[in-house]
Amino acid sequence: MSDRSIRKIAIIGGGTAGWMTAASLANMLQGNCQVVLVESNTIGTIGVGEATIPPLKLFNAQLGIDENDFVRNVQGSFKLGIEFVNWGRQGHRYMHPFGQYGADFDIIPVHQYWLKARSEGQRESIDQYSLAAVAAYKGRFQRPVRDPRMVQSTFDYAYHLDAGLYAKFLRGYAEKRGVERIEGRVENVLQGAETGFITAVALSDERKVEADFFIDCSGFRGLLIEQTLGSGYQDWTHWLPCDRAVAVPCESSDDFTPYTRSTAHDAGWQWRIPLQHRTGNGYVYCSQFVEDDEATDKLLGKLDGRALAEPLSLKFNAGRRKVFWNKNCLAIGLAAGFMEPLESTSIHLIQSAINRLLALFPDRDFDALAVKEYNRVTVNEYERVRDFLIFHYHVTEREDSGLWRYCKNMPIPDELQYRIDHFRRDGRLVTEGNELFQNPNWLALQIGQFNWPENYDPLIDLRGIDWKPRLASLHRVINEAANAMPTHRKYIRKNCKTPEEWPLA
Repeated sequence: MSDRSIRKIAIIGGGTAGWMTAASLANMLQGNCQVVLVESNTIGTIGVGEATIPPLKLFNAQLGIDENDFVRNVQGSFKLGIEFVNWGRQGHRYMHPFGQYGADFDIIPVHQYWLKARSEGQRESIDQYSLAAVAAYKGRFQRPVRDPRMVQSTFDYAYHLDAGLYAKFLRGYAEKRGVERIEGRVENVLQGAETGFITAVALSDERKVEADFFIDCSGFRGLLIEQTLGSGYQDWTHWLPCDRAVAVPCESSDDFTPYTRSTAHDAGWQWRIPLQHRTGNGYVYCSQFVEDDEATDKLLGKLDGRALAEPLSLKFNAGRRKVFWNKNCLAIGLAAGFMEPLESTSIHLIQSAINRLLALFPDRDFDALAVKEYNRVTVNEYERVRDFLIFHYHVTEREDSGLWRYCKNMPIPDELQYRIDHFRRDGRLVTEGNELFQNPNWLALQIGQFNWPENYDPLIDLRGIDWKPRLASLHRVINEAANAMPTHRKYIRKNCKTPEEWPLA
């Protein structure tokens, strides 16, 4: 049998997507396949996605990266969740925490007993039964324990990071393991006359980079996947109408929160991401309802401190490629699609794309069934993330501006409407199974955005459990556990502080 193994992979584009891919391939292929990455210093990268979600811990661990070393190198901090301000209604805030609510004391989920208590007049927030939420609001952090008998095992965490520094960190990792970086701008893409497969990219200095397999990490341009192969784009701006963003870092403040903050405005929303040496800020907005200059002024007027750079403006359309893997080309990162960073999914979609690539890794025959499966699973992932984002805009009491009136009254995907209706009936959470956002994530949104259930699970009244003292005990233990944690700043200073002499990113 002839050897049909992939001999050479060319990654076109650097940034977070390119170097995450390069690092993972270098780790997995162990030098048995040549990996090159082509990028140009004259082409900037999009570095607005500085918040992450918990699965990134697994990605770094698979690479054998020490977590404290990682946090130091990306000037990072820890993230216990996302606080949403003014989303369900003006003046209201809630937390989307990482991890579970409470600790199960029955087969029926804790939140159902919380709904039962609420029906009897209790008004404590659901946030009070999440250790991640309570610790976040107290400004405290420590890593969870592994013992499932302890309430300190019930929460999870992610990171705030400088995406440019993360790419630099992974570049060093990949190059040490044999990845070759080629400086150059792609001027032309060459294809086989009969197959249409990409055979090489031609650089501006007339060099050619040939490969068996090409990974497009060229960002919004989609240099290979779209400009060359015409894979098509499914536009979702009718559901996610924000199409602009402006981003700027500023000086740090004393409010060193172990969580991201998302504040809704009339025409969009503003992010706040505290790093060790600065705070990342951005305003995602719909150009139909606010002018670009006005959006920039709005952002600059709501910073913690002095701006550290000129504002960076971006234009985009929410959506995805119609196919992500086409012939011998796979798109990863912004080349594959764009979801606004409302739930910090940008880096995760890179990570999950890499995982699928490794699970369905091709040979030079590029089996059509494997390509089809990759595209099928990726479409499903993008659509479920899309629905999670749509929920924030649609399930709201806000009708005070054009954007919010449009979003509240727009038709939504049937699958999302089914979830909303099911929870509204009796607080039950439905899922298709293998999804990024699980029941605790959906619970945070359903309650936080005021999709109140009409009833609680009727099985509670037949269980005969003395649940009130157990619920009270959970509340007490969670607060005690949070109070015993060090502050976020103290934890970082002890374990993973970036040296002061390091330059700002």
